[in-house]
Amino acid sequence: MRAVVNQRSVSIRFGLLIMVCASLLSLTVFSQSVSPEADSELLEIGPAKSLSHANKAPTEIKVVTYNIRWRGGEELRKLIKLLRDDPEIGGASIIGLQEVDRNKKRTANENTVKLIADELGKHYAWAAPPTAKGKLEEETGVAILSSHPLTDVRRILLPHEGPGGRRRVAIGATITIGDTPLRFYSVHCETRIKVRKKIEQMAAVLEDLTQYPKVQHAIVVGDLNTWEGAAVSQTSTLFTKEKFNTPFANGKSTFLQRLFLIPVRLKLDWVWLRGFEVTSHGIDKEITLSDHWPLWAVVKLKR
Repeated sequence: MRAVVNQRSVSIRFGLLIMVCASLLSLTVFSQSVSPEADSELLEIGPAKSLSHANKAPTEIKVVTYNIRWRGGEELRKLIKLLRDDPEIGGASIIGLQEVDRNKKRTANENTVKLIADELGKHYAWAAPPTAKGKLEEETGVAILSSHPLTDVRRILLPHEGPGGRRRVAIGATITIGDTPLRFYSVHCETRIKVRKKIEQMAAVLEDLTQYPKVQHAIVVGDLNTWEGAAVSQTSTLFTKEKFNTPFANGKSTFLQRLFLIPVRLKLDWVWLRGFEVTSHGIDKEITLSDHWPLWAVVKLKR
């Protein structure tokens, strides 16, 4: 009888041990899958330490967009100098950036957009998608820098997952120049999804714009990852239907990569305008800090 009791006691203890181990294992797995940053913390807004003086009602506005491919260190300092002094992209009133790190080891855990804002004396906003499952660092984000204050800043989580559950975001803000408000968006679409889903990601940005019916002027910039011909044409159709136009022809490449020493040029980056007249524009192919080239446009408000 005693042997039976002992056997039962051993069985109970063994069962309890298995339950404890399973609980600890599930806790470990859960802790690895939880984002180190809550979604509410993946939006950052602020001014430079010392703001540069801005013309409150300029007759022209220079806009720049650039996928900086998470530049850091000395390359980031070079980028800041270019954004200040370069004859094409320097001195912009509004800048949209993509692939902007904030707290990642590869860029020495520097807050990239805040550093740029402090050096240029601008207002800034930054947003990132949720951290992908199993990753311990926050994802790279998108940013807006402006000589004028940013209001109604919104982080837009774009629909559809990429590889490994990866997500992408856009960021939008209202910028008032003189007495005219405009909505500005910096967007980074997913690259490894179907064209239809890419278009739906862009449509999510335009849907956000409908929340501001009194704002007649809008600018959407960014890396839309339109590497397929169908994606380029469908992007043009989507935006032109919403009364946007662009000075950059569909055949203009904004991205260069070499595949077996063969140069591959693609149209990935865009500037879409509603309610503006373009006076000059260009793609600065002399700047090679990233695999993308920066786009710039000087525009006037249409009254």
